[in-house]
Amino acid sequence: MGHQGSTTETMTQEGLPVTISSGDGAVPKKKLSNLLPLFVALVVIAEITFLGKLDMAKNAAMVDTIADLFSGRMLVEGVGSGGGNGDDDSRLYAMSIVQNLEYESCEEWLEREDGVTYSRDFKKEPVFVSGATEELNSCSVGCKFEFNGAKKPDAAFGTPHQAGTASVHRSMESAEYYHVNNIAMARRRGCNIVMTTSLSSDVPVGYFSWAEYDIMAPVKPKTEAAFAAAFISNCGARNFRLQALETLEKENIKIDSYGGCHRNKDGRVNKVETLMRYKFSLAFENSNEEDYVTEKYFQSLVAGTVPVVVGAPNIEDFAPSPGSVLHIKDIEDVESIAKTMKHLAENPEAYNQSLRWKYEGPSDSFKALVDMAAVHSSCRLCIHVATTIRENEEKSPGFKKRPCKCTSGSETVYHIYVRERGRFEMESIYLRSSNLTLEALKSAIALKFKSRNHVPIWKLERPEILRGGNDLKIYRIYPLGLTQRQALYSFSFQGGVDFRSHLDSNPCAKFEVIFV
Repeated sequence: MGHQGSTTETMTQEGLPVTISSGDGAVPKKKLSNLLPLFVALVVIAEITFLGKLDMAKNAAMVDTIADLFSGRMLVEGVGSGGGNGDDDSRLYAMSIVQNLEYESCEEWLEREDGVTYSRDFKKEPVFVSGATEELNSCSVGCKFEFNGAKKPDAAFGTPHQAGTASVHRSMESAEYYHVNNIAMARRRGCNIVMTTSLSSDVPVGYFSWAEYDIMAPVKPKTEAAFAAAFISNCGARNFRLQALETLEKENIKIDSYGGCHRNKDGRVNKVETLMRYKFSLAFENSNEEDYVTEKYFQSLVAGTVPVVVGAPNIEDFAPSPGSVLHIKDIEDVESIAKTMKHLAENPEAYNQSLRWKYEGPSDSFKALVDMAAVHSSCRLCIHVATTIRENEEKSPGFKKRPCKCTSGSETVYHIYVRERGRFEMESIYLRSSNLTLEALKSAIALKFKSRNHVPIWKLERPEILRGGNDLKIYRIYPLGLTQRQALYSFSFQGGVDFRSHLDSNPCAKFEVIFV
């Protein structure tokens, strides 16, 4: 009899029990019907011996085959993860693999059979990006930036001159003023990798960061008579921000303006320290573009004011908590926003609710967004390039075909791969068909990373007050290759059936996980 896999019953976040098979669980016990091969084998051996019609070599071959049958056949199903255009690559294949069920589980067999040695070790041969010189203190993949014409780079800023080198476009400016920053436009210009403030770009480069902004700085007393402070210097912005400022003033909202536009205060001040004295700050961007949220906004959060925003239509995605931001979507909103500002200013309890996140901590969605910047964008670029290189190798005709799942009796074990966002190497996770659910995936990932004593990549970047304990809280799990906009805000499996379909359509499926 083989040893049986253990199970662990845990509770989901919704309070539902989920039973998770342990990683070293053995294949289920053989049923009585499995003795049929033994019976047939004994009959055949007896007949061969009795008749004596086969020579010794043939007898030995026959006995070996029957011994294989008796030791147990594991049916392995799926599509090989290697590439190629042959007929075999366009249909499901099934193959019988001899396995000793007494000593090896499906998980152990898959770990061996799905093992791959890639042609490139990025620790020995780092990703090479030309066109810039940057120093990275650490990165989960080997990464080297320099101007070097002697070696063919994997990627290059600007338009590359060599085939096989990815062209990288990087900018933190608004696409309203620099049209090449529009992702579709950049693609048409031949850019393979786009790095902009858009969360839909390949490698987002936002203005947010735990390291750059002391977002959890304490709130200071609001000592200024004016409702709000403004620092606006570009008076030629193409959106309506100056009209919004003027309309607020017409609604009797007193504004101290330190910038070049509508200046009524000396602008030679420390911006954040000045903002701390006001109840509100006018975080007015120069364009209303999705995800274009600059230091104006994040400095307002640091200062402990309530930001009044003209800018990104999705600014609520960047809010540290519901009700912490006032958004002027268009000029017709100004009157209602002015009324809200007056109400909050005159009611300390209501105003303090807007800043409650400063004392209790921001939402998980805000932490998940800002945590992304705990890994420098240049490192994330190298991870993106290295991941693409490996994906292309897996699609090549000569790449090893992997079973990715195995079936013993009535149960199938799926082999999938998971990594934390911001890291490169993958961890193996095994899910059984008897519990192939999203909650089972979540629990299996938590157990695996906890067993590794995993430390989230953002741990040292966040303010100490937000680091939490040693528990791993999963915020999102999503297929590798999605944009951060999809991963954070739009993607979700439509139930267990959709999840199972994804695993069947993507052998050895790969996922990323975000811990908060």
